[in-house]
Amino acid sequence: MSITKTLPLAAALFASAAGMAHAEWPTDRPIEMIVAFAPGGGTDIMLRTLAPYLETELETQFPVLNRPGAAGEITYTALSQARPDGYTVSSLNTPGFLTMQINREPRFDPADLCPIARIVEDPGTFIVPAGSDYQTLDDLVAYAKANPGAVSIGTTGVGTDEHMALLQLEQAADIDLTAVPFGGANEAKTALLGGHITAIGLNVGEYATADKDAMRALAQFAEERSVLAPDLPTASEQGYDVIMSSERGLAAHCDVPQEIRDRLAAAVDAALANPEFKAQAETQSLPLSFQSGTEWQAAMPARLERFREIFALIDEEQ
Repeated sequence: MSITKTLPLAAALFASAAGMAHAEWPTDRPIEMIVAFAPGGGTDIMLRTLAPYLETELETQFPVLNRPGAAGEITYTALSQARPDGYTVSSLNTPGFLTMQINREPRFDPADLCPIARIVEDPGTFIVPAGSDYQTLDDLVAYAKANPGAVSIGTTGVGTDEHMALLQLEQAADIDLTAVPFGGANEAKTALLGGHITAIGLNVGEYATADKDAMRALAQFAEERSVLAPDLPTASEQGYDVIMSSERGLAAHCDVPQEIRDRLAAAVDAALANPEFKAQAETQSLPLSFQSGTEWQAAMPARLERFREIFALIDEEQ
């Protein structure tokens, strides 16, 4: 048989083998789940709560690996460098994933990462120690006006939702705040309770499970009050146009075959519909807000443009 006749046959056999490999995925091999923030934060809790249900849906293990730092860039870089075989996924968080594309050249190509599904959307809030003199957002703003730069706000990195809320508040109130980045929410809480910073940015879901005898929220950065904190006024209600939330979900390398990405998305959807998971999510104060990867990705350009506008406003004032 000539070489020219064997080449089409070889290609067909290769395609057939690849199709069989996709069909067999994930076999009994674990699927590593990389989390972009330290243990104990909202993203970590969400994925550790979800992992057992994904294991049931896909009949394999989902070991969780925390790789915090650089607002998620360390994790996104690791995902972009992983083999695109469907055995590595990561958390995906906006605004951080988007804002790092504005304020620096990331070490990975954002086009290499494809959303699998959005799981949670959680509005932000600023938290102070329970014994703080700041009873309201107005109190904090008034002190910041009189003492430029003296109010320090803990965040989980440049361009995260806490940082973007800080930038918006600076612009809305004409004040100067100092951002202090941490590797995760627990580190920020420790610094706050140790008296090292004035306040921290958290999400309402994180605050809902926090020790209310130790810390107090000043405002939530939502258009309407979250059901998780119906008594906490929004920043808008207090006269400050600050709207910011954290979207959290899963991503895979875009070179992972579409069939596998679809199966991952279907597993997430099924897990979120599981009554046992819903009960656990309620206990963990996870504000579930499922969105398919396609829908989430389609909404990102408009959100990216909004973040560009926020950064531009701050740059104009400096």
